[in-house]
Amino acid sequence: MPVVAVANQKGGVGKTTCCVNLAAELGKRGHLILVVDMDPQAHSTSGLGVDKSALKYTTYDVLINDVSIEEIIICTPWQGVSVIPATIDLAGAEVELAGTLSRETRLLRFLSKVDDFDLILIDCPPSLGLLTINSLVAANSVLIPIQCEYYALEGVSQLLKTIDLIKKHLSDGLTIGGILLTMYDSRTRLSQEVAQEVRRQFGGMVFEAIIPRNVRLSEAPSYGQPIAYYDPSSTGALAFQALAEEVERRWLAVKP
Repeated sequence: MPVVAVANQKGGVGKTTCCVNLAAELGKRGHLILVVDMDPQAHSTSGLGVDKSALKYTTYDVLINDVSIEEIIICTPWQGVSVIPATIDLAGAEVELAGTLSRETRLLRFLSKVDDFDLILIDCPPSLGLLTINSLVAANSVLIPIQCEYYALEGVSQLLKTIDLIKKHLSDGLTIGGILLTMYDSRTRLSQEVAQEVRRQFGGMVFEAIIPRNVRLSEAPSYGQPIAYYDPSSTGALAFQALAEEVERRWLAVKP
């Protein structure tokens, strides 16, 4: 089963947007998807329409306490999509993990018991701390969103170094599953230049699908809905449909 960490320590690049909307689109296509919210901001949790105030267990409990799979995985209102939710409590886990044994493998040990899904997507925080390290160790590949703006590649080199270190010391099977261009504005030369430079540097690792700047895509989280349900005919929804088709071929071995 593919376990994909969506990671980039630069904030605001579209990690959560990618997790929520790719999960929903794949769910609509008949796949069973689990989203693991490893970001204390918990935007994947709220973006999937989960009420954070009503949660009994969260990813904090996965890392710090022993909880069963049945207790923590929540079915969302969206076809085929479940979530291990987060709250701001997760921010404290980083400090609590610092002095514990095997602190980098807590999430891996939990997810190794999960086998009811076609794909697991882990929404990483915008940092390279223990929460992201746990996510990368638990994953077998990494999806890196890069926004089509100035300083787009800033931080990607550091993430790649971190991935190399994890491969050497903790998880030698970790690979780069793909690079996704986000926040693309076809009206600007800058977006076009950044897209060209990313494709030049990373070649076939870059998905053909590009996620555009789109008002409806920005609005959807405030209603707790993925774009596939909020406005399925919007340019944002169409972009995630294209991405889902590529993901099916790359990660889920679905023939076109």
